[in-house]
Amino acid sequence: MQPAAPVRRVLSVSELNANIRELLEEAFIDVWVEGELSNVKAWNTGHLYFTLKDSAAQIKAVMFRSAVRYLRFKPQDGQHVIARGRISAYEPKGEYQIVCETLEPRGLGQLQMAFEQLKRKLDAAGLFDAARKRPLPLLPRKIGVVTSLDGAAVRDIIKVLSGRYANVHVIIRPARVQGDGAAAEVAQALRQLGRLPGVDVIILARGGGSLEDLWAFNEEMVARAIAASPVPVISGVGHQIDLTIADSVADVRAATPSNAAELVLARKDQLRTRIDHLEHRLDALARQRIQQQRARVHLLANRRGLVTVRTRVGLRGRHVAELTSALRQAMARRLRQERRDLHDLRIRLEAVDQRRRLASLRARLVAADGQLSTRAQDAHHRADRRLRTLAGRLENLSPLAVLSRGYAVCWAADRTTIVRDANTVTPGDTVHVGLEHGSLECEVKQSASERESR
Repeated sequence: MQPAAPVRRVLSVSELNANIRELLEEAFIDVWVEGELSNVKAWNTGHLYFTLKDSAAQIKAVMFRSAVRYLRFKPQDGQHVIARGRISAYEPKGEYQIVCETLEPRGLGQLQMAFEQLKRKLDAAGLFDAARKRPLPLLPRKIGVVTSLDGAAVRDIIKVLSGRYANVHVIIRPARVQGDGAAAEVAQALRQLGRLPGVDVIILARGGGSLEDLWAFNEEMVARAIAASPVPVISGVGHQIDLTIADSVADVRAATPSNAAELVLARKDQLRTRIDHLEHRLDALARQRIQQQRARVHLLANRRGLVTVRTRVGLRGRHVAELTSALRQAMARRLRQERRDLHDLRIRLEAVDQRRRLASLRARLVAADGQLSTRAQDAHHRADRRLRTLAGRLENLSPLAVLSRGYAVCWAADRTTIVRDANTVTPGDTVHVGLEHGSLECEVKQSASERESR
């Protein structure tokens, strides 16, 4: 009896790739791989695709968006990195790859590399140029402070400012200075203080710490906010040995928060001493300048060529004095003549008494007004009598007056002619009879002439 032939299991390509993927993910669930980056591409989905290679081999790699957002540096071709992740397979193409969870530079730390990359970028953009740095105001009216209320920096700043100038106006905008979201809060605080009216300078402060602790001040958004501030910004972050991007972009860098407060506000006594010193220097320079000018005038006055000039000036002065005296005399004569003319005019004016002329004119005016009134009344009476006479005559001639005595007016049917003769109408005609009050429309039955003929 022959043994049974083994059962052959046929797999599809998809099933084979799926089995390979499962084996790889089970065998290489957490691996560390060192290599050089190449073909780095960031897709619009947020995923990062690249290749890890060494001198003899290479492997494709992917880093999904959820992991990319935690990167502190920007991966670029040629960087030597250490990747941590799991091995998997991309079934549609039958390719195996490493799915990276973390990525850090080899030798140089991730934060340090991110710091260097951002520094080169901002330097190329001109944010570090000394030409754009602004001087601090001598006596700021309002000082804005961006820092945490929980740290010692705010207390040190207030202590220094109140000790130097007790009446200084300080506006504190609290912000987190460490941890996730700290950079966004610091940038927002800088923008808000910059928009406040009257703020002359802003202090950005934080105590010392590690590179990770100070990382909020190495973010690009904070650097851009400092550069866009409408007023000067003093960076007092960390200690003297700590250097952040904010320090390089700020208009002035202070070693500590306390030093930032000292830089922004000079002591009263120091300022008074400086003013006194400048006043003494100004007084000394003015005295020296006056002495130099006096010596120069004395030297020029003793020169031979100026002797004749002095004589000529003296002669000119005498001539000017004579002309001035003659002008004064002429003006006095002219003034006396004008006064005499004015006196004569006053006498002539008084001789013509305008008040008497006005009284005469007023009397004539009153008489003329009386005559005009009398004549106007006479004319009115005459016109009234004539009007009454004409009205009476018109009343007598009015046909309405005749009708009021019982008479009537007989009109033809068309009301255009008056019927004066009975022979002009025939029986059956219509006539209109006008009375004093109203009218009648009548039909002719017979005329008087007909009745007389019968």
